[in-house]
Amino acid sequence: MASFNRRQFLSTAVVASSVSVLPDFGFSRDVKKTFQVSCNQYSWITFYQRDGRDWFADLDASLAEFASTGLTAYEPGLNNAEEAKKLLPLLEKHNLAMPSVYVNSVLHDVAEAEKSLQTILSIAEIVQQAKTKIIVTNPSPIKWGGPENKSDEQLAEQAKNMDKLGAELKKRGMTLAYHTHDVELRAAAREFHHMMLATNPKNVSLCLDVHWIYRGSGNSQIALFDVVKLYGKRIVELHLRQSKGGIWQETFGEGDIDYQRLRNSLQEAGVRPNLVLEQCLEKTSPKTMGSVEAHKQDLQVVSKMFSDWLK
Repeated sequence: MASFNRRQFLSTAVVASSVSVLPDFGFSRDVKKTFQVSCNQYSWITFYQRDGRDWFADLDASLAEFASTGLTAYEPGLNNAEEAKKLLPLLEKHNLAMPSVYVNSVLHDVAEAEKSLQTILSIAEIVQQAKTKIIVTNPSPIKWGGPENKSDEQLAEQAKNMDKLGAELKKRGMTLAYHTHDVELRAAAREFHHMMLATNPKNVSLCLDVHWIYRGSGNSQIALFDVVKLYGKRIVELHLRQSKGGIWQETFGEGDIDYQRLRNSLQEAGVRPNLVLEQCLEKTSPKTMGSVEAHKQDLQVVSKMFSDWLK
């Protein structure tokens, strides 16, 4: 899988949707009180792709498979408010919580940034019904998969808009979590660090996508744990993925990244982030099992590793 496949699946919406009257879907699970392991839809997309299937062809059936693993929380990627509205009754049907959602954005361009902000806020209005508390966003690059880095002016504009978005979400009782892939680690990680240093920690938190920080730094645990040391107290969510020899594996477990050390480091920092499985596949990944079996194993391993967090 290419670095930006998730972005290709979840292209940033450019027209905001507004909803004045919201139906009551009757969500009963209070995600503020129930700490659980979530799973992002993107990992399922990659498993389905490998088998020649389409995760979105029958989302009801796909979520039934998701729930059959024992997973009780889902992190979708959303493009607009209409997608969120259609998702809510399916979550209720399959008894799935949605503590967080993932939304792409364009924040380095003045005109596009305002559209992105309005789109994300319209999504937030809908997903609040499911007691969603975290909005994860990864500002899009200038060109998906391209080599061009954002200018200093564009980075300043992006940070300003991210802080603005975070402040607006905070008013709604929600948290904005900044997410990266590998592109933000280029050029001395100037984009990543500026987003962290030029935004107010009260407005912008961090979704630490552990393996993208590791891979974007040249497969470096030193770089990963430096990021944890620098910004650990701002981490509100983890995206969990493991590799062996740099290759994404089918299941989460022992591998290149010392997750026990990461867990202990976060414990020492006094934070308990939302845990989101994202054990995706790429072209060189092993092929020994299907999506349901793989995610059952992932859930078992993560639940054991973070058992005291899940009480």
